[in-house]
Amino acid sequence: MILDAQHPLSSGLTADSRLIQAYQGTRPAVTPVWFMRQAGRSLPEYRELRVGTRMLDVCLDPELASEISLQPVRRHQVDAGIFFSDIVVPLKLVGVDVSIVAGKGPVLGKAVRTPADVDELTALDPALLDTALAPISAAVGLAVSQLGSTPLIGFAGAPFTLAAYLVEGGPSKDHIHARTLMHAEPEAWAKLMAWTADVTGRFLRAQVLAGASAAQLFDSWAGALSLVDYAESVAPASIAAIAHVRDLTYTVPGQGEELTDRNVPIVHFGVGTGELLKEMHNIGADVVGVDYRVPLDEANRRLGGAVPLQGNVDPALLAAPWPVLEAHVRDVLERGRTAPSHVLNLGHGVPPDTNPDVLTRLVSLVHDVSAAE
Repeated sequence: MILDAQHPLSSGLTADSRLIQAYQGTRPAVTPVWFMRQAGRSLPEYRELRVGTRMLDVCLDPELASEISLQPVRRHQVDAGIFFSDIVVPLKLVGVDVSIVAGKGPVLGKAVRTPADVDELTALDPALLDTALAPISAAVGLAVSQLGSTPLIGFAGAPFTLAAYLVEGGPSKDHIHARTLMHAEPEAWAKLMAWTADVTGRFLRAQVLAGASAAQLFDSWAGALSLVDYAESVAPASIAAIAHVRDLTYTVPGQGEELTDRNVPIVHFGVGTGELLKEMHNIGADVVGVDYRVPLDEANRRLGGAVPLQGNVDPALLAAPWPVLEAHVRDVLERGRTAPSHVLNLGHGVPPDTNPDVLTRLVSLVHDVSAAE
């Protein structure tokens, strides 16, 4: 499906941006940078806006969600906005009893532990999201209208991470119940994964159709899995999830008067997934996000030297003395040069107590260092 002519990619507004160039495998003159969780708790303007509100209510308020998405772009001059939402939003909208508890994270009203529980959950029709996601589409549209040539990245949770929350009933250190269900009840597990893939895929597609210029799939808990379990019991659902955006294309000028079709770039990121990088790319991702545990040159080697990379500054170093952080960032940039292209990011999200001035200074450093090369 070709994106609407007014979409920022189709109109050319963001197609030549640093971020999209890098995601498409072309190294721009200046390395693009943005931060996971850049929109949120580290910003005083965000905390002020959130007073007296509940997280999911904010996510479903187009004015608030768009404003929060814009805040770090204004402050830090990053090369992309990331849409402010939460991976459980589509679960909430399809009818799942879920809330976000401060200091804990998503908490489900009922854990999904048995085949009967899976049947009850999957009776909720993901097609309901086609209308229920209207506030999300509106929020993306509002943010895009203010971003101009700066691309907005849409995001969603990968099917396994959503399934892990559903089965555990909330956050977990080892996801033991999810992994048990995977092996003890493989048919129920497959049914659950197919359902979460449909739900989260629709969430991602709605953001892209509303104006997001790229899509990122977060598999926050995939690091709990063995390579075999990921490949056999998780990857097929991740393929199904990104299929919701894989068919979305736009055209750009080619050689002479020819036009070239390009797909909306898809990024796949997981935490603790150094052993899974190749399989995570094989689901059909264009770009692989790398956490802080694996150096980018090693990640590039594992991926055959042919995949654009995103990452991977250690978030812990954001609170270190500036000379320590600067040396680390320069090292990440140097290792990132081994890949076809590189988007500098963190190897996970911005810690909530991060000094925003450090992030602003880091963005300037990345731009200056890469431009001088």
